[in-house]
Amino acid sequence: MTDSELIREALLARECSYSPYSSFPVGAALLATSGRIYRGTNVENASYGLTMCAERVAIGCAVAAGERSFEAIAVVVRGGGSPCGACRQVLLEFGHSLRVVMADEGGSLVEVKTMAELLPSAFGPSSLE
Repeated sequence: MTDSELIREALLARECSYSPYSSFPVGAALLATSGRIYRGTNVENASYGLTMCAERVAIGCAVAAGERSFEAIAVVVRGGGSPCGACRQVLLEFGHSLRVVMADEGGSLVEVKTMAELLPSAFGPSSLE
């Protein structure tokens, strides 16, 4: 699957965003090594701390389906921003080499980084050994 195809999936997920408070819709598309794609979108809550980010929703959907190995995630957001710190930590759980494809709301590629680049010196599973 190409980065462009993964971005298109994230754009579709973004259309389902529930973001009445921030008006900041986010879409994510997670590519498992099995070839399956799992979409996620942000789900806001009046109690702001309970808001769920698109990236973590996608991971949750994939894990609930039995997936544990991932190649890439595309994130589509206004301006092409990168995952928040909490999402970076959750994504890192599944590998330092996971590619993060960041695109803007029009689907234009902004940047591609690995989780190792986005979260250097991270606390991860090996930190517990």
